[in-house]
Amino acid sequence: MTAHPRRRLRLGMVGGGADAFIGAVHRLASRIDDRYEFVAGALSSTPEKSIASGRALGLAEDRCYPDYRTMAAAESKRPDGIDVVAIVTPNHMHHGPAAAFLEAGIHVICDKPMTTTTADAVDLVHRVRRSGLVFGLTHNYTGYPLVRQAREMVAAGELGEIRVIQACYIQGWLATKLEASGQKQASWRTDPKRSGAGGSIGDIGTHAYNLACFVSGLEASHLAAQLTSFVEGRQVDDDAQILLRYESGARGTLWSSQVAVGEENNLTLRIYGTKGGLVWAQETPNEMTFLPLGGRPQRITRGGAGLGDAAGHSTRVPPGHPEGYQEAFATLYRDIADMIHARMEGAPPPPTAALVPTVEDGAKGVRFIEAAVESSRNNAAWTSLALEL
Repeated sequence: MTAHPRRRLRLGMVGGGADAFIGAVHRLASRIDDRYEFVAGALSSTPEKSIASGRALGLAEDRCYPDYRTMAAAESKRPDGIDVVAIVTPNHMHHGPAAAFLEAGIHVICDKPMTTTTADAVDLVHRVRRSGLVFGLTHNYTGYPLVRQAREMVAAGELGEIRVIQACYIQGWLATKLEASGQKQASWRTDPKRSGAGGSIGDIGTHAYNLACFVSGLEASHLAAQLTSFVEGRQVDDDAQILLRYESGARGTLWSSQVAVGEENNLTLRIYGTKGGLVWAQETPNEMTFLPLGGRPQRITRGGAGLGDAAGHSTRVPPGHPEGYQEAFATLYRDIADMIHARMEGAPPPPTAALVPTVEDGAKGVRFIEAAVESSRNNAAWTSLALEL
């Protein structure tokens, strides 16, 4: 892909220091399409470590900040200040930085779940609406070409009226009490003070839920959830079994688990309508199965003929070359860059803006977590997902 004629956006980052997995993912994703330049950061909750990480990553000395508040204030005053900030901290540190940078007039890219409470999520919705700034939520699986192809097929009526949606996201890495060893990723994800009330449901279940809504185009109205902490002494759920009722009358199930021994990153979506079905699995992301009523199953590939515009826009390499997780993140970064440039130029948002998860999607995801926890505490009672935005 050739370089884009617009200037690179100046990118800052909160969290994601030199030794953080997700920070490196975001930085690389921002560079794949040559749309961003990483220039500033408050990369750790510890000031000394934050500054050291900035130096290690090659940032200018005066743009290695001790904390996000200092960074937001300083960058908003610089003539070459950042255009957008990526927030890649543990969940409990999403709301504060997002609010600070929005108030400073800086666009925001935020990891999911957006916040740890619905009240904070709704607050961000209002802040984004008041500011008119771009806010993109990195539900990265929406960036896969065949996920976008599936969405187009559903919207075009190729599956007919949707009846059943099944989503699962299962892993096995927390089948033992890994957090007791001090392992960083396990420690914060199983600490409700940092992860929020949801464990597996917040970490990966929200991805499955977002994917089901994104592809189907449907909103869920109620859920009934059974959340379990199988590992003794764990403070948050490590397995979630959920029934979903959609406003259209469709029915769904969602299973998220981090104690499914032997599973690596098994995110799978199945959607069935009156005219056909679709099956897509993240571990084999470059193919999808279409099941037409009365016909033979059809294998759809990322590089195959007949794909729609959304899939084509999200594809970078020739057929037969694997394209997946990192590129899906990059697709969101590219689409967000297009949205920011459109705002700068006073132009209407590009068509791909509709494919980027929004601040409203983030709020719905947080409500999903809270409703699941509430339902489980009430013996899996049906619980409303209604949310005033």
